[in-house]
This record gives sequence, C-alpha cells and structure tokens, in this order.
Amino acid sequence: MSGVDDLERGLVSAVAAAADEATLEQLRVSALGKKGSISELLKTLGNMSPEERKEKGPQFNTLRDRVSEAIAERKTALQEQALNARLASERVDVTLPVRPEPLGTIHPVSQVLDEITAIFADIGFSVAEGPDVEFDDYNFTKLNIPPDHPARQMHDTFYVSPQKDGSRHVLRTHTSPVQVRTMLSQQPPVRIISPGRAYRVDSDATHSPMFHQIEGLVIDEMTNLGHLKWVLEEFCKAFFEVEKVELRARPSFFPFTEPSVEWDLRCDRSVPGKITFGHGNDWLELAGSGMVHPKVLSMCGIDPEKYQGYAFGGGIDRLAMLKYGIPDIRPFFESDIRWLRHFGFAPLDIPTLDGGLSR
Repeated sequence: MSGVDDLERGLVSAVAAAADEATLEQLRVSALGKKGSISELLKTLGNMSPEERKEKGPQFNTLRDRVSEAIAERKTALQEQALNARLASERVDVTLPVRPEPLGTIHPVSQVLDEITAIFADIGFSVAEGPDVEFDDYNFTKLNIPPDHPARQMHDTFYVSPQKDGSRHVLRTHTSPVQVRTMLSQQPPVRIISPGRAYRVDSDATHSPMFHQIEGLVIDEMTNLGHLKWVLEEFCKAFFEVEKVELRARPSFFPFTEPSVEWDLRCDRSVPGKITFGHGNDWLELAGSGMVHPKVLSMCGIDPEKYQGYAFGGGIDRLAMLKYGIPDIRPFFESDIRWLRHFGFAPLDIPTLDGGLSR
C-alpha cells in the first residue's frame, strides 16, 4: 500500500509543478500511457491470485482516477493562465488618439438615397423594398401593361430563363412591382416610397442598363392631384435646398395611372454648365406621376369605388447628377476611385433635415 501511496504523491506533486501543457502531457504519457507507470501496475493484475486482485484492483484504479483528475485540473488552470496572459498582452488602450486614416467615401447615389429617405420620412412615408428579379405579372400585368405593349419586348426588357411552367421572370424595369406587392399585402391607407435598382436595355451618357429609381405611392379614401403636387413641391424644396419651387404639369400617358401627369421644375441655365432651381426661365423634366388606375387597384385587391391614390417616380441617378453637377452617368458604375474622391461624401456626414442634407 505504501508503494502505491508514494507513487500517487510523486505523480500528483509532479503534475502540480508542471509549468506548461507540454510538460503536463509528458507526465500524462509517463503515468497513463500504454507503457506508463500506472498502466504497468494495472497489467500485473492478470498474474495475481483472485484474492490479491480483489485487494490490489481497487487501489490501482483509485490511483489512476486520482492522477487523471489531477492532470485535468492542472490542464484547466494552465489554459486559464495562458488566456489571461494573452488578454493582457493584447489589451488596447482606447484612450489613445485615433490614427489619421481615411474611412472611405460615400457614393453620390448612396448619399442622395439617404437624402431622399430623410425627406419623405419627414412627410410621413415609409420605405418598401422588393426583389430585383420579378414576376412578369407584378412587373407588367398587374400594372395594366397589356401583352403587346412595347415595354414587354426583349429590346427593352431583360428576361431570365423560362420557368418549368413556361412563365418568365424579368429584371424589374421599374420599382413599381414593389407598389404591387405592398397593395397585395397591406390594406389602405398606404404611404410608401420604393427606392432601388431597375434594369432596361439602354446605355448612353444619361442612361444605364442598371439604374436607381425612386417611386412613391399613396392610397386612401380621399386623395387627389393637389396632394400629389404638394408632396413633390415639398420634396423639391428640401432636396434642392431652396425656399420655393415652381412646378408645371403636362398631360402624359402611363398604363398604370389615369390621368397621367409629368412635372417640370422651373430652373435657370443662364450660367454655362450650371443649373439652379427656384427661379429662371427654363424648365427641367422632373418626374412622371398620376392617379392610380382603377384597374390596378382592382387587380391588387383594393376596391376602386372606395379608395383612390396617386403614384410618382423618377431616377435617383439623375437627381444626383442635377444636384451635384455630375455631367455623365457612366462613371457612376466604373469604380474609379479618383472620380469617387471628387464627387463622394464623408462617411459620417449623415444627411438630416435639421442639420442640412448636403452640408
């Protein structure tokens, strides 16, 4: 018995004195490994008589268990010590001054989108979103666009591969499908804007195959073109940061609105290469709009006898070009860091109505 006790005391002391996990592993192997001291003791049980085995077996097993427990406890302690040492060495003094490194630049489209969202949120609009790959039904049919309409032709629209049932999805040609999704899922009153990407087969200095669009939708029991004009006026005053604006209405045609109206904004082009708003003798096309067609309301599950609404839409890229004097839309998508540094915005300059949109 004294030999087993001495072996246990020696092993436990050695385990307690182990300075690192490598030393501890060597001790484990020397004691509990295939040829370790405790393993060799356990092998002797096979040559003992039943009476000796009955006496020595519990002693050897207890020795093995106690040494295993001591090794496990020491391993946990060593791991905690190593973690504490690492945390101490990697500690960061947050009171040190920030290194003067650039945080990046905000793209004009992102800046203008934030400005637009802030303006319409102040008027009471919420933001709605939808997928870029859209059902043909949502992009065309439920917007009262007939099958033979030119907008459905492949020279205007990007179609994706046919589905198993023969139907075809499209890259949405406008963000109007978000309005459809909203009307199908929400009962009036509705007051939303739907900013996002849209796609059309078009490319030149003022058009891109992928562009950004903002549309608005209001549906209630009492809405009219006067409400629509007021919303657009308030938006233009806030966005272009002028005290007053003048809008001119022109009759137009869109399949999803009746009547349909296009709006021009009074501006001044007397200085070459510069446009200012709120005064002048020129007009600039601003947005398309109109009262939501009763057929659209019906196809989206809204009673046109009880509710009516108005919708409007325009290009975010074009608004950015007008406000910040950007002459060509194509560099918007070319990832030229020099262009971005010239036309971009500081990342922490978040636009607010009280603090100033563009600052």
